[in-house]
Amino acid sequence: MSVFRRIGLILGGLASGMIGLVMVLYPNDSKFMTVMLILATGLAIRGIKDIVFYFTMAKHMVGGKLILFQGVIVLDFAIFTASLSDIPKFYILLYLVGIHAFTGAVEVLRAMESKKFVEGPWKLKFFHGVVDFVMALSCLVFIRYTNTAVVIYGIGLVYSSVIRIIGAFRKTTFIMID
Repeated sequence: MSVFRRIGLILGGLASGMIGLVMVLYPNDSKFMTVMLILATGLAIRGIKDIVFYFTMAKHMVGGKLILFQGVIVLDFAIFTASLSDIPKFYILLYLVGIHAFTGAVEVLRAMESKKFVEGPWKLKFFHGVVDFVMALSCLVFIRYTNTAVVIYGIGLVYSSVIRIIGAFRKTTFIMID
């Protein structure tokens, strides 16, 4: 990992951690739209990044079309998330529950696969997936209270930023083939 990538991860982690702390310390209904804006922006950036990556490099790779499909689907989710501003908050909370449950399940499965095939930081991935799944369950428990959902999402942002900063300081391994 290059120095610029590490600095970018640290700065991004600090920024998302600050936003999460503001959400935790000052929850209200206006922060609920901030959650939707953050989700939509993050998904849009990820989708556009995947699409650009496909057209610059991945179209020459084996399985590169999968990256294009992933980028288009994530961009569609971003547009869908941005359009949720005028529906009842109950459905938006269900959407957040679904996102956290899905990402938690995927992280746990990736950690189990990493444990089986490769030595490495599978414990951190597993713990991250479990925390995402617990956040989905807590969102489901407190679904009637939008302020609580904002607090839970803020805690998730803080946790993800800590994980991102830890990942920036982690040593990367290089495989040399002679």
